[in-house]
Amino acid sequence: MKRRSMAIVGLFVIMTLLLAACGGGAAPAAEAPAAEAPAAEAPAAEAPAAEAPAAEAPAEEAPAEEAAPTEAPAEEPAAEEAPAEGVVTLTWVGPGPGAEFEFRKEQAARWNAANPDIQVRLIEGPLSATDRYGLYLQAFQAQSTDIDVMQIDVIWPGDLAEHLIDFNEYGGAEAVAGDFPAIVQNNTVDGRLVGLPWFTDGGLLYYRSDLLEKYGFSGPPATWDELEQMAQTIQDGERAEGNQDFWGYVWQGAPYEGLTCDALEWVYSSGGGTIISPDKLITINNEAAAAALDQAASWVGTISPPGVTSFMEEESRRVWHGGNAAFMRNWPYAYGLSEGEDSAVAGKFDATSLPGAEAGMSAATLGGWQVGVSKYSQNPAAAAKLAMWLASTEEQKAQALSPNSLIPTKVDLYADADIVANRPFMPKLLPVFTSAVARPSTASAPQYNEVSNVFFSNVADVLTGKQNGTDAVATMELDLQDLLGYEVGAP
Repeated sequence: MKRRSMAIVGLFVIMTLLLAACGGGAAPAAEAPAAEAPAAEAPAAEAPAAEAPAAEAPAEEAPAEEAAPTEAPAEEPAAEEAPAEGVVTLTWVGPGPGAEFEFRKEQAARWNAANPDIQVRLIEGPLSATDRYGLYLQAFQAQSTDIDVMQIDVIWPGDLAEHLIDFNEYGGAEAVAGDFPAIVQNNTVDGRLVGLPWFTDGGLLYYRSDLLEKYGFSGPPATWDELEQMAQTIQDGERAEGNQDFWGYVWQGAPYEGLTCDALEWVYSSGGGTIISPDKLITINNEAAAAALDQAASWVGTISPPGVTSFMEEESRRVWHGGNAAFMRNWPYAYGLSEGEDSAVAGKFDATSLPGAEAGMSAATLGGWQVGVSKYSQNPAAAAKLAMWLASTEEQKAQALSPNSLIPTKVDLYADADIVANRPFMPKLLPVFTSAVARPSTASAPQYNEVSNVFFSNVADVLTGKQNGTDAVATMELDLQDLLGYEVGAP
């Protein structure tokens, strides 16, 4: 038991140094919900705990290499008291500081009260998903037994699969029977279920319902061409009335993981595929993908501000939040914020599926978090039991109704009476998540970060006029062939 306690101390030391080095603990707990963004995408520092669903923070999905290894100091703090004889103690690395971590503490307390023979020690993880990924890699490379249960970003299963247990060996196939199939597929690597869907995320189109009515539109756009027309009409009208800061459409155009998400939606909803197919063919070099990128570039400086090429989620949201955009692409975390007392659009907006090249071709990039168990755990069966409880229908309902409003992965919960009554926006999002498209993280593992960099860098060049769509997709194909050695094919 003493060895286990000292190992836990070592983990605490590593995490403390990571947080100090990377600024992971800087956000006040009262204001910052857990990372997710969005996909690892959506920043949480400004999201009030009472409303915003967790989403992936934009900076959090930077390449994992940025998290530098850190050595523990020679002197270790005093070890914690050893657990009672016969009691299994699990270490669960949770989210960073904020509202979600407070909810996870409540969960841990409930589990411990109901399971005296399996006790869980919840540890606050780094706020940045990049730092958290680095922490996991450090532990895995050392085959450390310090971590049992952990949160896994939607783009990590392929990269981390070799270090995670196969839940199929513990009844996981039955546990995920009611989850969105796309997420289960994303979490299945070479037939091994390495992550249990926990809460999800997907790109949304936010629109000003009051302005659509004002300018005679009966509903939100179903195609990108319709969005262009509506955005231009509303922008012209609002500027004619004196608001020169008004724009038709804001989104994420900076060269980072968030642009991969936005651009994958443009490409996939135009019939251009998913960059790399699930059977490991490079498919990006096609006319539909090139045309989608060229169309997005045409928005810059017309219906979108010139500065959109440096926008992440929060820059887009601030324009929208101030009442200066007709449409916005963002994650569900922005819904609650848009209804806040300080929002210029409160009561004047709604959200729906993103458009496509044709009606019905909508696509939302899949985001969200999973529960994983380290294969180096000394108690994998107990850890799997805890993980399946965390990802169960009952606990997903609890976290959906918590102040974090975490989006369920269980389809049946979208018709749950309590969720319908208390989180009415969630059922409206069901079509978004049923049409969600996964990034090619599993197909390109363990080099997804490099693949994403190739993709968003070339897309950024199209948006800034450095190359056109045709040249960009051809360049991507060559770069991805050099990187991965895969064959090319049609989407």
